[in-house]
Amino acid sequence: MRDRLLGNIDYVTAIAELRNYEINYDPSEVRPPHWNFDVHRRPLGRERPGPPEPHAVWETARDLVRDYEFTPPELIRAAYHGQDPLLGRNLLLEGRFYGLRFYMGVRVTALVDETRHHQEKVWGWAYQTLEHHLERGKVTYEVVKHLDSGQVEFVASCESQRSPAVGPILRLGWLLFGRRAQLRFYRRCGQRLHELVRASLTGTPAPARSPLKSDGLVLVPSGVEPHPLDRFTIRQHNPVR
Repeated sequence: MRDRLLGNIDYVTAIAELRNYEINYDPSEVRPPHWNFDVHRRPLGRERPGPPEPHAVWETARDLVRDYEFTPPELIRAAYHGQDPLLGRNLLLEGRFYGLRFYMGVRVTALVDETRHHQEKVWGWAYQTLEHHLERGKVTYEVVKHLDSGQVEFVASCESQRSPAVGPILRLGWLLFGRRAQLRFYRRCGQRLHELVRASLTGTPAPARSPLKSDGLVLVPSGVEPHPLDRFTIRQHNPVR
């Protein structure tokens, strides 16, 4: 698939291609000063101290994080095969920047389900970037309950750098806007997850699942409809050749 003006990306074909892609960096390369290291925290609510309560803040946030429902639709959307196990799952990300759409792959390479130091109950997962992605790196999303206080928070941890293989135009765009957009994405993830958890616990109906679900695919976040002007956007699949 090449760049497109008008029309949509063939999700089925694009996700199938991701099986052939490898992680686009060696973890031994990850070190300052050439990599960015970010940790973003967002309080989600409070439960009684002790283990997570059924159907309360921690479990609700865990389910939303598991399905990647918290991604801010104005910045990133994603498609994946819902029947695939979470570990090893490939996701096709749609990066959205004004009139541009970038389609890039990531793979879930780690799961977290543990109690740390008898003080925190943690659940989460991490993905790493695949070949042809604009960035290189790993993002870990976790839902953490502090057992002594009952406070629940969302934590996004990232190690990243711009791919050195991007062309001159994309390189300039990244220098001007990339880092700012990246930090905004992490902030918006926390804000959106907080809003979704609060809505769920107050009885607000969840957005309907995407009709792609019937084809074995899931499009997230749920309930987001295409804008009429989307058909005029420039779509670039695999922006790094």
